[in-house]
Amino acid sequence: MFRERLLAEFKIKAQEVGFDDFAVTDLNDFEFHTKKMQDFINNNYHGEMDWLKEKIDIRKDPKNIWKEAKSAIILGMNYGPEKNPIRELKEKKKAYISIYSRRKDYHKVIKSKLKLLAKFIQEKSDAQVKVFVDTAPIMEKPLAQAAGIGWSGKHTNIVSKKFGSWLFLGVILTNIVVKKKKQKKIFCGTCEKCKDACPTGAIVKSFILDPRKCISYLTIEHKSNIEKKFRKSIGNRIFGCDDCLAVCPWNKFAKKHQEIKLDFIEKLQLPNLNKLLNFSEIEYKDFFIGTALRRLGYIRFMRNVLIAVANSDDISLVSDVKKKLNDKNELIKAMAVWALFCLNKKDFIIEKEKRYKIETSVLVKKEWMNRES
Repeated sequence: MFRERLLAEFKIKAQEVGFDDFAVTDLNDFEFHTKKMQDFINNNYHGEMDWLKEKIDIRKDPKNIWKEAKSAIILGMNYGPEKNPIRELKEKKKAYISIYSRRKDYHKVIKSKLKLLAKFIQEKSDAQVKVFVDTAPIMEKPLAQAAGIGWSGKHTNIVSKKFGSWLFLGVILTNIVVKKKKQKKIFCGTCEKCKDACPTGAIVKSFILDPRKCISYLTIEHKSNIEKKFRKSIGNRIFGCDDCLAVCPWNKFAKKHQEIKLDFIEKLQLPNLNKLLNFSEIEYKDFFIGTALRRLGYIRFMRNVLIAVANSDDISLVSDVKKKLNDKNELIKAMAVWALFCLNKKDFIIEKEKRYKIETSVLVKKEWMNRES
């Protein structure tokens, strides 16, 4: 068993390296979460996230990653903003970037700190350990709930009484047995603010999310064309969405993050859409270096920017949108057509007359067929 003294020392060390909460759990009783995961895949909720389906058998049980694992230490790092970000959605000429990604890529920040803690455990005991962030095939949210970090809210994210909905999670698996702790009760009650706030109805019912409708999925994981029915709801969001997190009443107890490496990068605070629209691929890579947006890739990035531009009502961007009509990539070109249609119908008709018959892309031609309903 983990001795109480070691746990007490570990708690101090975890706080020293920047974590705000930690708890431990054994790895038993995963049947409920395994069924939920299988139902998720069976309903095709994973969309284009094929990696979820491909590694589902590993993901079902942490012991499938490491057969010697007997317990998990779950660590939470608060990343709460100072102000509710919902008001930023009204800044139509600026790009909304999800709160978690306005800083250095948290995967690297969390993993480096987990490694420090793993080394600490090995120096203090004969335990073997392995560290994981959410890029690994491990169900960190069920583990966090089992350990008592928080509970799975109706938006399917972990909610904490201490930090609301703003928590990064890290996992350390160990071959040492720990006592089973009671799971956190669900304290959502009758509240459905997260469900009501979702712009696209992705929370199909309490505790069930269809990512294929989720703006975070659509702007980050979805690689192809975004269906027209979702585009207006995306608003000025170019990477992710925080609505369901931001409206959670438990956020009133949340505190501003303390970890300096998670401080916002100033240039990612509502950058101007006109600036982003004119980025070359090299400029995009340089601007977002070291952040989560870098993994998006230029094509998806520009697709998202053009959708936000379409929702901006900013006719000063029409000339720059027209330049994108000549882009070599059909997805960028298609979204430029959409943006032009939304911003200036007269120019849309003129450009359509010149371009439609010579266009070879089915995707782009479909966008030229847009008309007022």
